Amino acid sequence: MKKVLITTVLFSFFISCTIPKTEELKLVVYQTSSAGDNLKLLNSNLELEQNNSSPLVVLNPGKKYQKITGFGGAFTESSAFLLNEISEENRKEILNAYFSTEGAQYSLTRTHMNSCDFSLEHYSYAPIENDKELINFSIEEDMYDVIPMIHEAQNISEEGFKILASPWTAPPWMKDNNNWNGGKLLKEYYPTWALFFSKYATAYAELGIDIWGFTVENEPLGNDENWESMHYTPQETADFVKNHLGPQLKKDSLDINILVYDQNRGEELKEWADILLNDQELLPFIYGTAVHWYSSTIHWFPESLNYTHNLAPDKHILHTEGCVDSEVPHWQDDKWYWSKEATDWGWDWASEENKANHPKYVPVYRYARDIIGCLNSSVEGWIDWNMVLDTNGGPNLANNWCIAPVIVDVAKDEVYYTPLYYTLSHFSKFVRPGANRIDFNNNDEELMITAAQNEDGSLVVIVLNTTMKEKNFRIQLEDRMTQITIDKEALQTIIIRP
Repeated sequence: MKKVLITTVLFSFFISCTIPKTEELKLVVYQTSSAGDNLKLLNSNLELEQNNSSPLVVLNPGKKYQKITGFGGAFTESSAFLLNEISEENRKEILNAYFSTEGAQYSLTRTHMNSCDFSLEHYSYAPIENDKELINFSIEEDMYDVIPMIHEAQNISEEGFKILASPWTAPPWMKDNNNWNGGKLLKEYYPTWALFFSKYATAYAELGIDIWGFTVENEPLGNDENWESMHYTPQETADFVKNHLGPQLKKDSLDINILVYDQNRGEELKEWADILLNDQELLPFIYGTAVHWYSSTIHWFPESLNYTHNLAPDKHILHTEGCVDSEVPHWQDDKWYWSKEATDWGWDWASEENKANHPKYVPVYRYARDIIGCLNSSVEGWIDWNMVLDTNGGPNLANNWCIAPVIVDVAKDEVYYTPLYYTLSHFSKFVRPGANRIDFNNNDEELMITAAQNEDGSLVVIVLNTTMKEKNFRIQLEDRMTQITIDKEALQTIIIRP
């Protein structure tokens, strides 16, 4: 059984350099690599000699950008069901790995309202047809799996975490096709559907679970009607939010953030942003825009993200879903997660003109590259999809198998922490809510970098090296400088204490 968890204690150490000792930087360096490091604390940098010709990263914390909301994953019925199926020991270990101070310290999470593709079966909290006042509304379906998972995570997390809730579909009786998949919400049910959000948040709050935010609809452009879905146009979204959902939440004194869109980046995002973020009546009701990563396995679309940010700089952008999709998990095979062998839905089904966006890719690189690229392109938080899946990539009612950072073999009661778990931890554990992304200059195109400053004053630099060679680089902060080595095929988090 593979149970390698994050080192629990941070050690400050000094690295020798050519400037006076009073000017040395206090650093902590963690590395995850294809060679087998899993968030390993490095001490080897102490022996480095300075090389003034090595690449230079200059930090400028005086210039700040967006404030970070957090990082994390999703509470799905599939994940919660699996935690109920394994031993209590392994259940506790996994939740500690995600939420404890010794673990990844997830701070931003997501869950689904009604069933989704990662549910065991179709269900709604309002199953009775024509119940416009939602007299029979009940969250009973969540009481045996999702809610206990959230409660246990709350008990573990010392700083707490935010929860974003998203519907995949309204109950079929509210839709024009009377089906779980596809179709649109009938206009006559707009008020009822808005009330549904309010009742959901109220029911969860009564159990001690505060909903921080809503997205209006998961993937409103649709998913070819393969599983729970409901379609909106941007104009329909605006109508629903400003005339129904926003007023309903205000009427019920629910201070919950509303995010629009909740689908892929690229040209579609710009088209929706043009309509939604220029609607002056809508803007007071929304917190910002939610995005997913499924348009490409290699691009993070900085143009569309920054375009969206510039349309409404006081609004926020959150990445709310991404995963290695259309793949069955590779069990206890770290090498695969570092290999350029993964494919996504687009490898098989993308249109010919869009195939170039969906080549084979390295799963670790896709995660690290996407999060770094998003942070450098105005995104304020990043949420993974399922926290736990089984060796088949489910359970899943739609048979669209995916990979999660933690995989369990229920029959053997075994747990596998994939390299994706450690990759996400490089961000979630060290870049804390309230941090600001900061300015930097990097003169090495082979290194992908982002940097942030936490509220406690510590600076965090995250570096991705996708090359096949070890690389030395220097970090400069004002008049202090030191040199770092990053292994080939590696991700590093560097912490500079105040």
